[in-house]
Amino acid sequence: MKDFNGKVHAKETVQMEYIAPDKKTFVTIRGEGSAVVRNLVLKRLMESEMSTATGKEHHDSSITPANYTFRVLNEDDLDNHHCFVVEATPKRNDKYLFEGKIWIDSNEFAVVKIAGHPAKKLSFWITRADFVRQYEKIGDFWLPARDETFVEVRLYGKKILSIEHHINRVNGETITEFVGQDPQAAESATAISLNPVAAL
Repeated sequence: MKDFNGKVHAKETVQMEYIAPDKKTFVTIRGEGSAVVRNLVLKRLMESEMSTATGKEHHDSSITPANYTFRVLNEDDLDNHHCFVVEATPKRNDKYLFEGKIWIDSNEFAVVKIAGHPAKKLSFWITRADFVRQYEKIGDFWLPARDETFVEVRLYGKKILSIEHHINRVNGETITEFVGQDPQAAESATAISLNPVAAL
C-alpha cells in the first residue's frame, strides 16, 4: 500500500491457488514494510477473499442480471480491444457489489476492465473506495491482470492499494506468457501470484 506521493508503507508477495468454483488459498512468499499494515490490511484482504469464495457472497456477487441493471453507454477502444462500455447499477445495497462501468470486448464479449466503487460503505474508517480492475487474455482464459484501489481513510488520508497478478499455471498447465510482467521476472509459483503493493 502506498500514499499519493508514492511512499510505500507495506508490500507483500503471496502465492494464491484458486480451484473453481469456491476454493482460494494463500501462501506468503515475502513481506516488506510495516508489519501492522500487513497484518491489519493485507492479511484481512486475503481472509476476505477466501471467505467470499467459500461463502454465499461468492454466489451473490456475480456480474449477472440477478444482481445488476445494465445499460450500454457507448463504445471505446482499450489497448487492442474494441469494447462496449456498460453501466452497472447494483440491485441491492451490498458491499460485495459495485456501482460503475464495465468494458466488454466486442468480439469475445469478455470483461476487459471494471471501474467503480462498492455499492455499500465498507467501514467507518474507509470513507470512499474507487477501484479499477483490468483483465488480460491468457491462453483461452480472461484473467485479472491488475487491481488499483484509491481509498480515503479517516485520520490517514488518501491511499492506494495495488495488486499485480502474475499467472503461471492454469488447469495444471504452465503458462509461458505472464500477465503484466516478463516471465523471467515473475515469482516462482505453482498457481496465481498476487503482489499487493500497499500503504496506510
